[in-house]
Amino acid sequence: MVGEAHSIWKGKMMRDVKRVVIVGGVAGGASAAARARRLSEEAEIVMFERGEHISFANCGMPYYIGDVITDRERLLVETPAAMRKRYRIDVRTRTEVVGIDRENKRVLAKNLSDSREEWVKYDALILSPGAMPIRPAGFDSKLVFTLRNIADMDAIRRQIDERHVRRVLVIGGGHIGLEMAEAIRERDADVVLVELSRQVMSTMDAEMTEPIRRQLEIHGVDLRLGVSVDRIEEVEGRGLTATLSDGKKVECDMAILSIGVRPEVSLAKEAGLTIGELGGLWWMSICGRAIRTFTRWGMRWRWNILWEEGR
Repeated sequence: MVGEAHSIWKGKMMRDVKRVVIVGGVAGGASAAARARRLSEEAEIVMFERGEHISFANCGMPYYIGDVITDRERLLVETPAAMRKRYRIDVRTRTEVVGIDRENKRVLAKNLSDSREEWVKYDALILSPGAMPIRPAGFDSKLVFTLRNIADMDAIRRQIDERHVRRVLVIGGGHIGLEMAEAIRERDADVVLVELSRQVMSTMDAEMTEPIRRQLEIHGVDLRLGVSVDRIEEVEGRGLTATLSDGKKVECDMAILSIGVRPEVSLAKEAGLTIGELGGLWWMSICGRAIRTFTRWGMRWRWNILWEEGR
């Protein structure tokens, strides 16, 4: 994605950009910020991230929970201070962009530490908010966790360490669910893994998942395929009781939801972008006449990149 930006930003277009505002850090936002600096030494670059960390090794998080990676600092790829020093980027963590004023080309940023708000102008705006884990209604117990960022990782590990967790329900048999099942078994806790499909890793051919299923069973994972979790109830002093679609109940100390994500599109909706039936940005809204509209109000880089990818 970022490679396409070079031909888009170089020349007159990049010279006209005095301030780039980026909403969101981690892989998309931090990479875009670094690339923008390489293309222009003069532009002011401001990156907003509502979390505390702007760049971290997502794939390593289950292994820190499982105590395979013991040094938490190894997961932090780039710190805000290092990015400021290396790229001269104005990094604002714990700050959430809560509004976009298209007419005046500015965003409303809220400091989550003290709730102060300020308007920040831009010449070019890049939206990189990522996605949020799916959490069905009724799954709101404090003992039901998701894994998206460092804060989630810390919360899961703290729960295991401090509450002496002995049995965990993992809901979902995709990448995150399998990695979490492995991590929890590394901590010598029992795992019940529930997957609605008749196989784990439902995006793969069934025969290719058989070795995975066998390894799960060899390592003591209680695999429940072809069923879902209908409801979860918190029982005082006893953890959780989950009722499955086949009527069976599973008692556990905590549960981890890994059933997919939804795109974070609240700002995109406010900006007037078309949202598709599945909840993501509609590709057709980026083509033809619409792309020229976005270019006028400063989303030139982001949407031209998407245009290149969507051809």
